[in-house]
Order: sequence, then C-alpha cells, then structure tokens
Amino acid sequence: QLRLVESGGGSVQPGGSLRLSCVASGFTLNRYTIGWFRQAPGKEREGVSCISNSIGGNTGYADSVKGRFTISRDNAKNAVYLQMNSLKPEDTAMYYCAILPPGHDATLCVAEKVSGSWGQGTQVTVSS
Repeated sequence: QLRLVESGGGSVQPGGSLRLSCVASGFTLNRYTIGWFRQAPGKEREGVSCISNSIGGNTGYADSVKGRFTISRDNAKNAVYLQMNSLKPEDTAMYYCAILPPGHDATLCVAEKVSGSWGQGTQVTVSS
C-alpha cells in the first residue's frame, strides 16, 4: 500500500520554527516530485513548496514562503522535509505532502497536479 505520512506540526508563536516530515511507505519516494500543500479553514488548498526527483532536486516555492521555508529530501530515509522559519499567523493551516508525476517541474507546485490520494495532514498553528 502506498502511503505518505506527515508529522511535525504544532503550535508556535510568530517568528518560531517547525520542521515537517513526510515519510513514504510502500514505494520509493525519490522517483517522484513531492510537494507540500496547505489548506486553511475556508480557503482552497494551495501549493507551498515542491521538490523534483531530478539529480540536484530543483525546487519551487510559493511567493508567500520564499526565504522562510526550505524543502529537502533524504532518499536514504525515504523522506521529504519542510523547514519552516519565521512563521507568521497566516501560515496557520493543515499541511499535506503529496506525490506529483515523475519529472514534474517543481516550480509548478499546484494541487491540481497531485496524483493519488491525500494523507491525513499535520496541523500548524501560529499564534501569540
């Protein structure tokens, strides 16, 4: 069974940091472009950051998180991470990782390109 499991969410104050993890089971993660997406109450799901499966792993970021968030992958652990620094209240959302097609351009990090189902997500809350 192909599964992605997200973890690492929590509650932090503005300016704080969190590191989200996305661990795959049942398949090899490094074959695919992987993305982090988020959905706040009453809003559509949006792409946060993606990383391709190409050597060097090109990346893409939403304008709202550029310079604050960093996506990375650890093929040995079959995992992708999202380091989130300088968190803002508007970053509050449920965060999901998802698979995009092999070779998908990571700069086109949109939910419409996700293949397969969504996981349970991990909640990030930023408030004082």
